[in-house]
Amino acid sequence: MKSKAVLMAAMGMLCLPSAHAGPADYVYTPNVEQGEKEIDFKFGTADSAPRQSLASLGVGYGANDWWFTEVYLKYAKTGGDSVKYDAFEWENKFQLTETGKYPVDIGFITEIEVPRDHDEGVELKVGPLFQTEFGKLQLNGNLLFEKHFNAAVSSPTEAGYQWQVKYRWLPVFEYGLQGFGGMGPWNDWENSRNQSHKMGPAVFGKLATAHHHAIKYNAAWLFGVSDATPDNTFRMQAEYEF
Repeated sequence: MKSKAVLMAAMGMLCLPSAHAGPADYVYTPNVEQGEKEIDFKFGTADSAPRQSLASLGVGYGANDWWFTEVYLKYAKTGGDSVKYDAFEWENKFQLTETGKYPVDIGFITEIEVPRDHDEGVELKVGPLFQTEFGKLQLNGNLLFEKHFNAAVSSPTEAGYQWQVKYRWLPVFEYGLQGFGGMGPWNDWENSRNQSHKMGPAVFGKLATAHHHAIKYNAAWLFGVSDATPDNTFRMQAEYEF
């Protein structure tokens, strides 16, 4: 079955899709739990001009021990405008190595987003996911590629990244750092002033509920470290697992 996961991930990589991190984006992790079902809420807001806020509500399922699939409805608010439906997204995560068998766990993410505004074109995002551990310290690093198809204005495939450092202090409360960024076209990066980079402190946790269900959360306050990035971004995610 793992060979099928590798094949599906490789097919996605051939498309060489990118990653401009939105305020509600989260750090992908490579591991999949078979049979897991979840309701997922994400929110983020950035002090850009005008302020941009995004939210999404999704339902996901661990189809087997190497494939997790999830669909989202996404909403956006810009400045003083009202909240509007923004996009439909289908996310698929593939676990390519057995958890803990090798020094680094490896996965692969694919996302297809169909925006309300057809001029934006259909967005495809793919990329490898990496995770390793040192005692209570968990490290994640992801490389992402993003491409818009059939858009009113053609754009190149762009490259971005995510990273995370997490100290697993207690199951209900963990802490660390997160970072997101975009470098521009994958084969011709923007100059450093036009790239997007943000990082900041993050908290994580998992709260057990009745019937072996759980609520997982994570949140971060991210500071812009490049001219093209908002000074402050707040993002959070809450998952109900059952």
